[in-house]
Amino acid sequence: QVQLVESGGGLVQAGGSLRLSCAASGSIVEIGDMEWYRQAPGKQREFVAKISNDGRTNYADSVKGRFTISRENAKKTVYLQMSSLKPEDTAVYVCNAGILAWRGGARRWSVDWGQGTQVTVSS
Repeated sequence: QVQLVESGGGLVQAGGSLRLSCAASGSIVEIGDMEWYRQAPGKQREFVAKISNDGRTNYADSVKGRFTISRENAKKTVYLQMSSLKPEDTAVYVCNAGILAWRGGARRWSVDWGQGTQVTVSS
């Protein structure tokens, strides 16, 4: 069974910083792209950032220049460094990853999701 667990969320004042982590565990053979999404109350989930397994990144326009995604393959972990936070960044942040793992006795790729971590930015 594959699990993704996020951590690092919390309450921060506008202009502050937070670093989110998302660690994968289980019978993992390989991890492909890793992504962060967020969902604010009453809104649809939106893409935040993506990093491929060779380090290429892309970002939503709303976070470019403020957020940085990175990964540590040996630790099966993806990070999201968030700076210059704004109240509109308030949301539950969720990670996902394309993971090749032993599932039910066979090696299969699937996109796995974490449960999310709350980020609240006060004005």
